[in-house]
Amino acid sequence: MLNHKLVAVVRGAAGEDVLSIARALNEGGIHIMEITADTPGCSDLIRQVSDEFGEEMVVGAGTVLDPETAKAAITAGADFIFSPTVDKETIRITKRYGVVSIPGAMTPTEILTAYEQGADLIKVFPAGVMGPGYMKDVHGPLPHIPLMPTGGVNLSNVREYFAKGAVAAGLGSALVNTNQTIDNEALKDITMKAQQFVEAIKDVESYENN
Repeated sequence: MLNHKLVAVVRGAAGEDVLSIARALNEGGIHIMEITADTPGCSDLIRQVSDEFGEEMVVGAGTVLDPETAKAAITAGADFIFSPTVDKETIRITKRYGVVSIPGAMTPTEILTAYEQGADLIKVFPAGVMGPGYMKDVHGPLPHIPLMPTGGVNLSNVREYFAKGAVAAGLGSALVNTNQTIDNEALKDITMKAQQFVEAIKDVESYENN
């Protein structure tokens, strides 16, 4: 995740569209995909994507609210667990099974609490409320905690989030809009947008927090 940096958040997709979306993302150069746990058949879909792509696509579960859901996703092959909040038991069971834990937090207290509980990355959510500058503000007192903005990240601001200290970013409807029909045109659009996001951050390693 630290190498590829971009995570596609697939929320509300029909089960029959998930593999097609994964192929479109992969073709566009995005190789990390979150399927939200409220998607019907989420565990089976994680297994299908994992079986088809192997190491070519890292797949995990999102919107995980409790340890039971986390365990089911991990059993299905999830490589990471995203949560919208800081649930200590979810973090603990995720780490117990050797899977990457990424809880959602907003305030410095929540961010530090999640990190101290064993989280690998902290999903700053909803990031759009505070904007890219918030990454730098939080890193002032907490420079050692890796932050991943999610919610409100788009092509116009993704570079700035990294410039301000993000180590990864979650991309939702700005990349995959499941409110539209997922037909061939929509899949081509996903591939094109994926390419644009990859291009936008291709030189982020050279950025400094400023």
